[in-house]
Amino acid sequence: MAGKVILTDATKPSARHLAFLKAGAAITIDIATPAGQKRKFHTFYIGYSPKKYVLIEFPDASKLGAFSQYICQGTVITVRGLIEGRDGAAVAFISIIRQTLQIPSRIMVLDIPNKVTLQQLRSSVRIDTHIHAKVKIDGVYWQTTMTNISVDGGQLDIINGEKLLLAEDKIIEIVVVMGEGESNLKLNATICNIKQQIDGVSFGVKFNQVSKQQVIELLYQGLAQDN
Repeated sequence: MAGKVILTDATKPSARHLAFLKAGAAITIDIATPAGQKRKFHTFYIGYSPKKYVLIEFPDASKLGAFSQYICQGTVITVRGLIEGRDGAAVAFISIIRQTLQIPSRIMVLDIPNKVTLQQLRSSVRIDTHIHAKVKIDGVYWQTTMTNISVDGGQLDIINGEKLLLAEDKIIEIVVVMGEGESNLKLNATICNIKQQIDGVSFGVKFNQVSKQQVIELLYQGLAQDN
């Protein structure tokens, strides 16, 4: 089992980036089992106490399944979130669960991380995502997962999409269902490269006339989606 994160003078300054995350911000956490299985869950950031701890809510119990047993003291998790008002910046850090609380609600208490990474959403930066969407190719809609995004493009995975291996250079439409009462987000893109995978295909795409604000909205939607 991994040891406790030790906060040193050299690493303390990086933790100040936690202040950019607002209480109640949607975040994702990655959990790995001792056997190497990995899952991503959506939850919310509560806050932090400088040099002491970080507080986040438990994910929805109905989504955790067997992974609930791994949310315990000593488990290493990766936390990712978006920062409002910073033109599409993402924050990420790795920490260890110090303890869990049941009152006043189910809360994880994390050690202050050694390092908090702050990424500005620029064309050269790709941010990992897990956004469910539909993609329209030659008039046919396919279910897809957007696995990373930059201002200029992203990566799409399609299960059982082997018949699309000749779709390179095609213009496609990506449709993401937004929140209740909001219009769906539609993005036009061009397929730049295609790679065959064990269970389907992976597309690299370049957005066509997509604004940075649309990409930021897409990232926020990805954090808010259920698994």
